[in-house]
Amino acid sequence: MSSQLLVGPDRFNGRMEDFGYEYLAFANVKLSADGWHEGDTAERELAIVVLGGRCSVESARGEWRNFGSRAHVFDGRPYTLYLPPHTRFRVSTEAGCDLALCYARAEEEHEGRLVTPEEVQVEIRGGGNATRQIHHMIRPEFPAHRLLIVEVYTPAGNWSSYPPHKHDVHNPPHEVDLEEIYYYRIQRPEGYAIQKVYTADRRIDATLTVRDGELVLVPEGYHPVVAAHGYDVYYLNALAGSARSMAASDDPDYAWVRAGWREKDPRLPLV
Repeated sequence: MSSQLLVGPDRFNGRMEDFGYEYLAFANVKLSADGWHEGDTAERELAIVVLGGRCSVESARGEWRNFGSRAHVFDGRPYTLYLPPHTRFRVSTEAGCDLALCYARAEEEHEGRLVTPEEVQVEIRGGGNATRQIHHMIRPEFPAHRLLIVEVYTPAGNWSSYPPHKHDVHNPPHEVDLEEIYYYRIQRPEGYAIQKVYTADRRIDATLTVRDGELVLVPEGYHPVVAAHGYDVYYLNALAGSARSMAASDDPDYAWVRAGWREKDPRLPLV
């Protein structure tokens, strides 16, 4: 099971991969100076997250010129461009860029829209050594069909997605059924994170060592993360499923830890 949940970049670098999911698909596109990438959203909606550099996008739904403000993911908040289904697009760059393309199957059509860094909602979540920083880019109230996008910064040695939570049952408003990916960047290339993915009955019980540029699939179950000591960890979450909600339920064995949180980690915000 571990080998099926941990995905190396060779599967999604420069091309879309759906990993066998019903809704989600993903690609990482890195363009050098004067490079370009063309695509078609077809039956999916798309969020283009600028991980680093600057780019321009031309499409039948609009044109957005020369956007992007961070050199890499640890350098600030992102620009995120939303495109609806049935949209041909062309990405180009003068100096180079690093992009995450997050797709979700969709039947509704909404307007294309660029979410600027100033519009990104920043949340410092958790407490103690489970404090982390959340960037909300495409939230449940955003005009899209299924796609939800956030990015998370976990300081070195801290836990994230903790207490362990899951969203694999459609029981709103308490929990909704969402597929999810975790796409990782580590502040130094030799660093790593550890992620568990497990179900209550241990039908799935995987402990994964995740390195820079790798991706973890979360089709169901609880999925906490810890950053190795000395290495700040970034991950991009794309989610899609039964409702436009982030409702989740904690593992009842560990939910009690929330009551012990008194202070936030003073290292946050990281960016």
